[in-house]
Amino acid sequence: MELDLIGDQELLRDTAAKFMDASCPLDVVRQLSATDTGLPANYMQEAAELGWFSLLVPAEDGGGSVSGDGLRDAAILAEERGRRLQPGPFVPMNVVASALAARGSADQKAKVLPAILNGEALATWAAADGAGAWPPGTGLSASSAGGRFILSGCAGLAQDAALADWFLVAARSPAGQHQFLVPSSTPGVSLTRRRAHDITQRFASVDFEGVELDADAVVGDPAGTADDLERQLQVALVLSVAETVGAIEALFDMTRRYAIDRTAFGRPIGSFQAVKHQLADMSLSVEAGVSISAAATRAVQAGQDDAGEIASMAKAWVGDTGIDIAQGCFQVFGGIGYTWEHDLHLFLRRITMNSLLYGQPDWHRERICEIHGL
Repeated sequence: MELDLIGDQELLRDTAAKFMDASCPLDVVRQLSATDTGLPANYMQEAAELGWFSLLVPAEDGGGSVSGDGLRDAAILAEERGRRLQPGPFVPMNVVASALAARGSADQKAKVLPAILNGEALATWAAADGAGAWPPGTGLSASSAGGRFILSGCAGLAQDAALADWFLVAARSPAGQHQFLVPSSTPGVSLTRRRAHDITQRFASVDFEGVELDADAVVGDPAGTADDLERQLQVALVLSVAETVGAIEALFDMTRRYAIDRTAFGRPIGSFQAVKHQLADMSLSVEAGVSISAAATRAVQAGQDDAGEIASMAKAWVGDTGIDIAQGCFQVFGGIGYTWEHDLHLFLRRITMNSLLYGQPDWHRERICEIHGL
């Protein structure tokens, strides 16, 4: 967490933490992992009342943030969500809300956006291809006929797609890229639920078989779709990285406390040199993750020219290093950490799954090379 939070941001963080602890603490998260939705009753609506999906939307469209820097405020929430392994489509809901606020039509802003902000409708960003790979929009193709569009293909790794009322999708056509806002009830749209490594979240593949859409389903000007997708990706990366950093921090704190409390040969295991060195190395990596997450948030919030590069650097570094830290925590805990009843594996699952979402670390390293023409 950044140290220079203003009072309103601290209040936002504390209010969110209290809500999560009351409505969905870790023991409840574990119980909900066996259910279809993975969500407590009315969780998304209550989160919406706290403004979770309004932070990236201007006040004139019904949104607003506590500090004026909506992305930084959303990153604060994402980090707290990571600390508590919260379920639900927080990242994709904010991506869709920000996209509609920036590029949506008057009708989309009047009918769909308010429902998302109020938690009355759920929306998810279905941008990966059928295998969950990036860049966005490669899994779908679009053709036009008689003023209508026909979508075909598959979008994978769509979070909480089974609960979604709307899908924001990207598709390629001979004229370039387009984005569409598609009701989940549209004929030709079908879902295939996917078992995820992270048992606290739900994912599905969304198939589009000759889905016919009117022109009013288009989001934004096709000429600017590439730039829109880049901005949406940057937002998703910032929030995903912040959530991962929160999970890493919570897991490391759990491990450090265990090293202090657990004794062997009459001494806390944290007093042994080998464990000390391991904890020191992990602590350095945790702090580096906090710093690079904050740097990415500030860059994307400010719209810097190198924001995409910094966001990809953060995703690649945290994606790989987070898993290394989690494995190091396993070693400190020893055998007890490998049991189903211990919470450690739940954090490892979230950290690992977040590493795959919105582009794996290798993809982002390649993206950085492409940015520099390498």
